[in-house]
Amino acid sequence: MPLIISDEQLESLQMDERSARIEIACRLFDAERLSLPGAARFAGLGRAEMEGELRRRGIAIYRPTVEELRQDLDVLRNMGEPQP
Repeated sequence: MPLIISDEQLESLQMDERSARIEIACRLFDAERLSLPGAARFAGLGRAEMEGELRRRGIAIYRPTVEELRQDLDVLRNMGEPQP
């Protein structure tokens, strides 16, 4: 089922279709409903442009898990240790 947003509604929000698509894509990415490539496609942007839009909104692009952070810490701790 298509979602229809009238020109009047967009005008009242001071948005055009392009900016609305970008905003929706950013919000869906932030809610983890779209991947970065998926959000870029939805918005009609390239990956770098999409990353810029996310940064402008303060939305984290990379969201490491607790386990990934632990692994990174282990790597950093081991960097200073002499190798056998």
